Amino acid sequence: MKTIVAIIAVSLILTVGLSNNANAQFQAGGVNKQGSWYVGEGLKKGEQFSYNLCHINYKDCTPFRIDFWVEGDDKVGTETQWKLQTVVYDEGKVYKGTINVGKIAAEPVGSSKNMIQYAAAFKSSLSWLSAYATADAADFTKGPKKFNMPSWGKIGNIGGEQIIPGSEEQVAVPGGSYDTVRVTWKTGGKVNNVYVLDDFPFPVKADTYAHVSSGIPPQEYRFELLDFQDNISNNPFTKIQGTVNPAENPACAATSDDFTQVSQNTNTQTMIVNVKYSPKNPKQGCTMDMIIDFKRKENQDEWVNQVHYDILVVKPTSSGLPDVVRSLADESNRVAFFTTAGQVRTTIDVKESGKTTYAILVKGTGPETAPDAAKAGFMTFDVNVLQGAMPPTPPVIPTPSPKCTSDQILKDGKCVSKEKTKPADNTKTLDTVIPSWIKTTAKYWSDNKITDKDFASGIQYLINQKIIKIPISTSTEAKSNTIPAWVKNSAGFWADGKTADKDFVSGLQYLITNGIIKIKS
Repeated sequence: MKTIVAIIAVSLILTVGLSNNANAQFQAGGVNKQGSWYVGEGLKKGEQFSYNLCHINYKDCTPFRIDFWVEGDDKVGTETQWKLQTVVYDEGKVYKGTINVGKIAAEPVGSSKNMIQYAAAFKSSLSWLSAYATADAADFTKGPKKFNMPSWGKIGNIGGEQIIPGSEEQVAVPGGSYDTVRVTWKTGGKVNNVYVLDDFPFPVKADTYAHVSSGIPPQEYRFELLDFQDNISNNPFTKIQGTVNPAENPACAATSDDFTQVSQNTNTQTMIVNVKYSPKNPKQGCTMDMIIDFKRKENQDEWVNQVHYDILVVKPTSSGLPDVVRSLADESNRVAFFTTAGQVRTTIDVKESGKTTYAILVKGTGPETAPDAAKAGFMTFDVNVLQGAMPPTPPVIPTPSPKCTSDQILKDGKCVSKEKTKPADNTKTLDTVIPSWIKTTAKYWSDNKITDKDFASGIQYLINQKIIKIPISTSTEAKSNTIPAWVKNSAGFWADGKTADKDFVSGLQYLITNGIIKIKS
């Protein structure tokens, strides 16, 4: 069981391991390629798509997977639209519904109720270029765009630049490898890229950022194609069971805006965390609505921006440092949640009963790709949870296998070159993989900025998560719970570049062999 201090130690470790390397060169527009493209080009009945997608307006770019199959035409009033049978996999839940897209501009124009927020993210990402490129050949400004044009349009915000075909690039995504045209623009100091494929309805990949007048732009949307199939005659989603919405369960309290409020400073006195939750006494097996505001302690009228955080269920201990029972970020397969504006509204599945202690853990602040743990801290509050039925086990989300080219084979879920594939070797190999940024953590430890326990807990977490790979020593030394001084000194020498990786590894092997760091079997 991890303590909150151990998680903060991991945050310190991860802080220096993440960086943002988006220093692309901005070039003039137009590529030497014949043809044109628009959103929806070539879209036809029976095609099935799968994307991993996020958008800033949906939980600050929390990713989800969206699969959709083109069922056929759907007459809505005087307009004929495409009807898409849709399945969304989002944080362990499965939602089934429909989304309709237009035929001139292939962007969502309607959806079933449970797809509204996902259709909005679809429109503002997969279909974003429909503001510049549609099927209307009579509209020069928004019709099909030629690849050799110097510009496809201009970003609408102040200071926005031209949207241009920047280069021809081969792009590899889980759905395959494609010869694409990179459509690019610059805003807020960031280069944005969307990769389009001739005669393919939607871009295969995108990485874009929101416009800001100052500071580091947050991610606006990001997606990549996971899978594509055509000539699917029957609905491929008929056997998929959607998650039961607790809001539709008569045993659960109806959603309301009658919130209970808690406001506390973090234990490190770095910021004020305001929490509102409803209902006051949630029921096990139902959901709880929660609003979180991260406020500056100097002025509570101002929010703290770019916060990396987690929502925990914890167990109080005599030491005052609670043990972590449940991490919502872990359940979402994330290191942390992220909010650009410092304001969050989310829904929590309630799995416990009785007096339950929740914690809001601030892991750091700063850009999503480069968090700073200087303001890390936490606050806790108790909620009286009524006994109910345990929620069902989340469904297993299928992962599409990547499509390999003729000179590749599928190995361990990845496409690898046939030339690089070697026959099985039964000889045991000992791999050592240590990211260079771990040196900063070793330096913190050697300088006594974090404790022995926190260092061991943090390294243990990273090894178990396979972020660090260490060969296990077969030494039979006597077990000990004390970290010898030579291990700490070795870490400091290694952090200063005075010794090799193998010397640092020897220290970690000692901690593993003596049970100070415990490795999952």
